[in-house]
Amino acid sequence: MKSSHKLLPLLAILAATNAQATDGYFAHGYGVKSQGMGGVGIALPQDALAAAANPAGMGLIGDRVDFGVTWFKPQRESELSNTAFGSKAFDGKYDANDTENFLIPEFGYNRQINPDVTLGVSVYGNGGMNTDYKKAVPLLGNTSAGVDLIQVFVAPTATWKINDSNTIGVAVNLAYQRFEAKGLQNFDNAFFSEAPGKVTNNGHDSSYGAGVHIGWIGQLNDIVTLGAKYQSKTYMTKFDQYKGLFAEGGNFDIPETYGLGVAIKATSALTLAADVQRINYSDVDAVGNSINKLLLEGQQLGSKNGPGFAWKDVTAVKLGASYAWNENLTLRAGYNHTTQPIRSSETLFNILAPGVVQDHITLGASYILPNKSELSFAYMHAFEEKVRGTGAVPAGFGGGDVNLKMYQDSFGVAYGWKL
Repeated sequence: MKSSHKLLPLLAILAATNAQATDGYFAHGYGVKSQGMGGVGIALPQDALAAAANPAGMGLIGDRVDFGVTWFKPQRESELSNTAFGSKAFDGKYDANDTENFLIPEFGYNRQINPDVTLGVSVYGNGGMNTDYKKAVPLLGNTSAGVDLIQVFVAPTATWKINDSNTIGVAVNLAYQRFEAKGLQNFDNAFFSEAPGKVTNNGHDSSYGAGVHIGWIGQLNDIVTLGAKYQSKTYMTKFDQYKGLFAEGGNFDIPETYGLGVAIKATSALTLAADVQRINYSDVDAVGNSINKLLLEGQQLGSKNGPGFAWKDVTAVKLGASYAWNENLTLRAGYNHTTQPIRSSETLFNILAPGVVQDHITLGASYILPNKSELSFAYMHAFEEKVRGTGAVPAGFGGGDVNLKMYQDSFGVAYGWKL
């Protein structure tokens, strides 16, 4: 564990600032090949990042190594209207893109120990609760506002081939996360917070934790493959520097997720795949509890079962297609839709985390080089989505509407080879 504590922050530094906001703050897919197919992967492992979608997938890819990096450019905006008891004192549009270009690396390694057993590791990231406002948002504080969340997973994985058709896998998710909040001075006092001085502008704080990820892949016949996965909640140490912001004294666990997948070999060249994934954001108090616990009920930030961002659980549906154009070139395309995590009545605090996008299209390709290694690409566009928060600011706090808007583009490149 000591070596993991040294490795995880290093990976976070390599990841720079993670601004990915697609399926809530989970990635739409892990691994550049998966990203090009709408994020599918529960029943269709394609590289050594497979454990991120389903640990059992590592049992079907053989000996290989994969490196990749994805560039993200999110565009985030908040609009306030009818504020301050109708005076419109704080009205206006607030641009959250003072930082807007981000790089996310990935790495995977897998080794076939014997015909039935593999050992490997997948390294990948989450994020998305990221904003960097160019100026103060007066409803929140008096300096430029924003949050920055990085989550990095290192997932050692073992698989076992039960028989010719069924493979199971288990991964231990070793997690590191880093967080910063700024521009929340209006909440950094004894009236609003259980721990004044631990709410905002305290720089980056770190947290460590672990969870379990299990999966199964079964080949029904030469055409149809099914998959299932379950990832437990990842239990994290607390953010001490923000124990006055997050519920339970700075607790910010990573929610559980589970899903089902199918892959269909439609022709010798064409593969179709679909995943359905559930992410239980509401089970983490700091993410799922309502800010109205503070504004309407007087329960302080940082307290037991305290206020949060009020994110709902989401269901993501992922569809993808892969077509082998020839023996060297494979083309991919996909679509991803997730339900909306942010309620229209809860947009005020989500000025900090406007992860509202729902619909994504993706394109991708892989080319086998003369040395038999692979070069892969993926592009994703998350369409602009708006959540209109009419009356999101309670009347006792001046009233007003808070509208959120976001869209995003990303481009990934990966290089991998069979050992």
